[in-house]
Amino acid sequence: MAELHVVATPIGNLDDITVRALSVLRGADFVLCEDTRHSGRMLSHFDIRKPLVPCHAHNEERAVGDVLARLEAGQTGALVTDAGTPGVSDPGGKVVAAVRAAGFPVIPVPGPSALAAVLSIAGVPGKAVLFEGFLSPKKGRRRKRLSELVERGEIAVFYESPFRIVQLLQDLLDIDSTATVLVGREMTKMHEEYLYGPVSEVLQQLSGRAAIKGEITVLVSPTKKG
Repeated sequence: MAELHVVATPIGNLDDITVRALSVLRGADFVLCEDTRHSGRMLSHFDIRKPLVPCHAHNEERAVGDVLARLEAGQTGALVTDAGTPGVSDPGGKVVAAVRAAGFPVIPVPGPSALAAVLSIAGVPGKAVLFEGFLSPKKGRRRKRLSELVERGEIAVFYESPFRIVQLLQDLLDIDSTATVLVGREMTKMHEEYLYGPVSEVLQQLSGRAAIKGEITVLVSPTKKG
């Protein structure tokens, strides 16, 4: 029976690809990609050549029809995004829901995740962790949501743009000046960096830079403990 595999791919270092992920990608009839150019380069690195179907934030609803038609024809698909696990602050949720509703199996192929990576090195106590993904780029909404999350007192994890990381940390400093943060930048890549400490210290380190580049994941331990 045709099925859709949701395949986690490296967040930077291609050596992090799993053996199972490679097997699934090689066996798929088509690959759904957030960016066909990006995923095409990754697949080429592993000498995998498959038909690539675009599936990104701006066309995901349109992609559903294409995917269902292929599955109904007996093809098996693999869903990947630019990095990490599809559906986790990445496209894929609408396709997965539609495929399942149509009666086709949806199978996860777990692997790299920026969320899991930053949690693994945080060394924080407790079990509750709140994953928020990307906060709003609008200052008012961002500060309001950040205040709500800090009030809960749980460890929270965010993804953030290098262009807004300083603003995010400044907002956090205003809301909870004694919060502790772990900022992971370019995780698993050549220039990976981890900054840990009071939000004021991490903010000072980043504010003094002429430019900040790369993908960023932020873990926040608020003063108030839930």
